[in-house]
Amino acid sequence: MSPAGRPRAFAIEGVLEAAMRLFWEQGYEATSMAQLREVTGLSSASLYGAFGSKQGLFERAVEHYLAGPGSVTDVIGDEALSPREAVARMLHGSIDMQTDASHPRGCLVALSGTVRAPGDDEVAVRRTVAARRAMDRARIRECVVRGVATGELAEETDVDGFTSMVHGFLLGVSTQVCDGVPARDLHAAADAVLAAWHAASVRTVGR
Repeated sequence: MSPAGRPRAFAIEGVLEAAMRLFWEQGYEATSMAQLREVTGLSSASLYGAFGSKQGLFERAVEHYLAGPGSVTDVIGDEALSPREAVARMLHGSIDMQTDASHPRGCLVALSGTVRAPGDDEVAVRRTVAARRAMDRARIRECVVRGVATGELAEETDVDGFTSMVHGFLLGVSTQVCDGVPARDLHAAADAVLAAWHAASVRTVGR
């Protein structure tokens, strides 16, 4: 028997999985500690003891997401792939993940970016997900730069503009998924984005 006063041991991965799904489904603001207690099966004392706060639990849940379903975008950094292929796998892979019925729809990082409350916790939450979005944007930009360097994209390509096009589409997938846009339409839209990459390449060859 555990000594008096010691919190009951629990499986951290299971707690993070449950919390991740709830935050993913409802967003940070709409998720209450009472709901987190219910889905994790833990008391307030155990949750605060392990994570410090709701914000702390959210940050760990985001880490859990990025190591799991959210890792689908990591392919953008695979330099063994051609730049265009890396972008293609990232976009199509993200669409497959976000429309997967085995978990909440959309992207936790993109959907959490709508938090606008002024409290300190909410500011920290915005920073957490904004940092990940900034990382994704930077990796997409690196891929575009590599595309110019390898001749896949024209030398005069507006790198920042092209980066914004790809990243903006990636972030926008979540709202369309939540609005019920079918996966097939989103894949077709991703192909249209990739066609711009192909068109730039053709112009380079044709000069």
